[in-house]
Amino acid sequence: MRDYIIMTDSCADLSAQEVAELQLTVVPLSYTIDGETYVNYPDHSEMDPKEFYRRLNAGSRSVTSAVNVGTFVDAMRPILESGKDILYIAFSSALSTTYQSACIAAEDLHQEFPDATIRVIDSLSASRGQGLLVYYAVGEKNKGKSLEEVAQFVMDMIPHNCHWFTVMDLNHLKRGGRVSPAAAMVGTMLNIKPVLHVNDRGELEPVTKSRGMKGALTELVNRMEQTGNQPLADQRVLICHADCQDSVDFVTKLLQDRFGVKDIRADYIGPVIGSHTGQGTLGLFFIGDHK
Repeated sequence: MRDYIIMTDSCADLSAQEVAELQLTVVPLSYTIDGETYVNYPDHSEMDPKEFYRRLNAGSRSVTSAVNVGTFVDAMRPILESGKDILYIAFSSALSTTYQSACIAAEDLHQEFPDATIRVIDSLSASRGQGLLVYYAVGEKNKGKSLEEVAQFVMDMIPHNCHWFTVMDLNHLKRGGRVSPAAAMVGTMLNIKPVLHVNDRGELEPVTKSRGMKGALTELVNRMEQTGNQPLADQRVLICHADCQDSVDFVTKLLQDRFGVKDIRADYIGPVIGSHTGQGTLGLFFIGDHK
């Protein structure tokens, strides 16, 4: 059995420490803020997330662009030259063209490396929900599973990979077309916070709304209680946040007090996804009966 590398992209929002721990190859995406383009490396070496969200709050606009095929070719070729195969777990195709670019790169490289396997999986996931799939994939690889066995495991997990989000500022969702300008204005005036999830098609979908941030955060935890695989105490739970540690602490305490969850891992939403969600966003990721 040929050895293989598990690859993902920086939209998985895994920290540099997690990337090292999991022995991953990460393809970094980029963003442009105040006219300057930055690469979103896992160690945030080009811009600290706190500085990124400070700029957003000060009125700066950040935009993202599609990752090109050449970026994937450059990342994949050295691995193939070393005689290893690749299992790449990509950002949701419903939210980005990242998956399509990786598929084209894989097809191009197959001409050059006909004996190699390059498996590209559409995670239908975002942020640390994508990261959660990567965690489990690495766990299966470490059990000695083959690339195809791990790929099938990941495919089977995708319909059960639950993403629940809330946002502080509805205006970012308005700019992305997720809520209407009128809804954003009324919601802001009334302190209404949307509760959203990533659906079976990998799209971000509003589900309900709550009055105030704590109400919305509590609703995320309620959703885990309703659909999470039992026993909840044994779940590995990932949290992403856009520079809102108070919200992380609130949700962490709820998970510990209500369910006894022990394995909770939180980290920043990187600037690529944060460009579309804004400061104050929090996401909760777990494995459930269904999305």
